[in-house]
Formats: sequence, structure tokens, C-alpha cells
Amino acid sequence: MADIAKYLEDVKRYDSSPNEKAVETIVKYLGIALRSRDASLVSCSDDSELDRVRKGFAVKKLGLTPDEAAKGVAEVCEKMKGDRNKNRVTFYYLLAQVTGTMSKLA
Repeated sequence: MADIAKYLEDVKRYDSSPNEKAVETIVKYLGIALRSRDASLVSCSDDSELDRVRKGFAVKKLGLTPDEAAKGVAEVCEKMKGDRNKNRVTFYYLLAQVTGTMSKLA
């Protein structure tokens, strides 16, 4: 299993007391994808990447409508705009946070 602590540290840059269970759930959900540097990051400038996030995690895992997913993804991209490398675990965590769907992860 991936080292949850390193993902928690990244999430703490945005949430001083993150929901550890939610982070663990995201890490398990992503599984082997976190082994690849490219797959472990989200690019807000890549429309096909954002479409995968919206259709995959946001709609399927969080149960958001396509419009809610699009709004949430845009909000997280804005929140993380200062990060050159946007960690996928942190991105998904913030997406659940801004859309009020954290309970689906914990």
C-alpha cells in the first residue's frame, strides 16, 4: 500500500486537519496509478485529463452531476493554481471538500 503519510502532508497544505480516512480511501481508489509520476498528477491545462476526472472520480465515485463535477473541478484548479505539480490525491480530496461530498469517502 502507498505511504498515506506523504499524501496527508500534501493535503495539509490546503486543509490543516485533513480527514485521514478520506485520504486513505482516495489512495486505495487510485491504487496502482499512483506509481506513475504522470498518472499521480492532475493537469488543469489538459482538457482530456479534466474530462477523465469529471467523468470518473467526480461522477462515479462522488455521485456528482456533470455540471456539479465541472464546477468543482474548476474550483479546485483555481485553488491549486499556484502548484506546478498538482498531486492527484490532494486534487481529489479538495474536489470532495468543495462539492460537499466528503462523506462518500470517509
